[in-house]
Amino acid sequence: MNWTAILLSIQVTLMATIGVLVIGLALALFLARIRLRGKIVLETLINLPLVLPPTVVGYLLLIVLGRDGPLVRLFDVNLLFTWQAAVIAAMVVAMPLMAQAAKAAIESVDPVLENAARTLGLNEFEVVWRVTLPLARRGILAGLVLASARALGEFGATLMVAGNIPGRTQTAPLAIYDAVQAGRWMDANILVAILSLLSFASLLAVNHMNRRAETRPNA
Repeated sequence: MNWTAILLSIQVTLMATIGVLVIGLALALFLARIRLRGKIVLETLINLPLVLPPTVVGYLLLIVLGRDGPLVRLFDVNLLFTWQAAVIAAMVVAMPLMAQAAKAAIESVDPVLENAARTLGLNEFEVVWRVTLPLARRGILAGLVLASARALGEFGATLMVAGNIPGRTQTAPLAIYDAVQAGRWMDANILVAILSLLSFASLLAVNHMNRRAETRPNA
């Protein structure tokens, strides 16, 4: 049983989730609250990883993270074939789920409540922190859970930029591929069962939150 791959998958998923929370929430606030010409182009770019083949996403990340990419040229940092590259790949493919769910939740907040907070003397940051985000928390949390589940199952882009190095960059989905190729069916079955269980639990949590939001929309 390849527990190293499971632990690495959890590590990559946790780091990617933190990144998705910070960047995805900022993008969602921008898309929901800022009026800007051409914003639809930015929103389309954010959602592009949802429809692009994973190999295309991986190839584009290879260009960005590779030897001639901006990360190496500007900061002399080469992340290719490291677990950090797997985190970046997971963030890119999971970001649309978080950004879209959080954007919809923020847009659903009644502007009257935000304006009332402004009349009470709150600045824009305080309005977002004390009114907008608490009221949109269920949608934000649902998007974060879905994004985490997507990051946990990432395969194609991870293979392109992090490789499949046992003990270093081999996540659980890559370990399943290896186990099938080698005919180690028991290992593959156990890993598939663990990932399926985690994904099921994630979707169940999202459905539970949606059910509660429908029954208590103002809670």
